[in-house]
Amino acid sequence: MGEKLNRTMNVLIVGVGGQGVIMVSKVLAQLCQADGHDVKQSEVHGMAKRGGGVFSHVRFGPKVWSPTIPEGEVDILVALEWAEGLRWLKHLKPDTGTFIADCQKIVPPFACRNRKRGAEPAYAPQTPEEIIEQVHAGYVMDATGMAANLGNARASNTVLLGALSTVLDFPEEAWVEIIAATVPAKSVEVNRAAFAEGRAWAMGGEKRIDVTASGLHKAHSEVHHPQVDTILEITEEWCKGCDICVKMCPERCLRLNDRLKAELALPDLCTGCQLCAWLCPDQAISVTNIPVTEPAE
Repeated sequence: MGEKLNRTMNVLIVGVGGQGVIMVSKVLAQLCQADGHDVKQSEVHGMAKRGGGVFSHVRFGPKVWSPTIPEGEVDILVALEWAEGLRWLKHLKPDTGTFIADCQKIVPPFACRNRKRGAEPAYAPQTPEEIIEQVHAGYVMDATGMAANLGNARASNTVLLGALSTVLDFPEEAWVEIIAATVPAKSVEVNRAAFAEGRAWAMGGEKRIDVTASGLHKAHSEVHHPQVDTILEITEEWCKGCDICVKMCPERCLRLNDRLKAELALPDLCTGCQLCAWLCPDQAISVTNIPVTEPAE
């Protein structure tokens, strides 16, 4: 990696359980090892199946002595969830660090205290523009939206790997080879496409923001509508019956059916808070709130 071989490179990957933080760090660690670097990796993922925070340190170079990155020494911060990225931002090198983030938001339960229909949850208020101004180089992208357009929203972590590949000096084919060997065989092609999509997007410059209507811009600009129609959809083949959505639903309107798949049992009680969708580790639930407009007099 040119001059970077003379020092240790520090990459921190953060997100929420079920997003694929460990997969991203595994791909990066294997790539570095295959390129001849000494690699150390440290991770915390005990809450992965309960929607808790997950992070992984990856350090590589001629010789790495410790697996943990000191605060303020992160060269690249990769965030699979927006608020988690902001929480770890102080670990990024202030003058040379690169911030790569998906605009996806997974709101924790304690942020959904207002149970009124159509109410906004409490969430990190910082906009992508505000954060980009604070970093040396930054990319805020709708990786989840990109992956969904390719047919599998769960490939959003591979979209971010594509963006990461533009910052690290490894051959593109090496990334693709290791990703193909890491992901399930049936998802190899969609992950190839996701990697190419993220890489092509990030090639556009060292400071980029592209947040669609499904991302943060909508969340911070939409008008509060006390009356909404809620559409809750569950992709049954993605649901693993983990029961998180059922147990965490404040209104108790979800249940597991006889096939151990989540279903909306009491639709009239659903407030459209989206907590089930945000906590689902397999992205099997989607919630759409449609404002009800008042008829013209």
